[in-house]
Amino acid sequence: MGFGSVWHWVIVLLVVLVLFGRGRVSDIMGDFGKGIKSFKEGMADETDRPATPPPAQIESKGEPVKPAATEEKTGQN
Repeated sequence: MGFGSVWHWVIVLLVVLVLFGRGRVSDIMGDFGKGIKSFKEGMADETDRPATPPPAQIESKGEPVKPAATEEKTGQN
């Protein structure tokens, strides 16, 4: 019996129905559908929301910050 055969899936479905019952499988699939719907709504909200501008840069009032000092070789050993 192959993994993709129809009989394989019929048996798997019957085992799932026996283990969880018809009502429980229905509840699980309903929750799954609600999750997908919520995900799609969230994705739509992201595309509808206008892009926010980047935050303004803060100007310092003191001396400008210098990059880390690098030692220059003067040729003396």
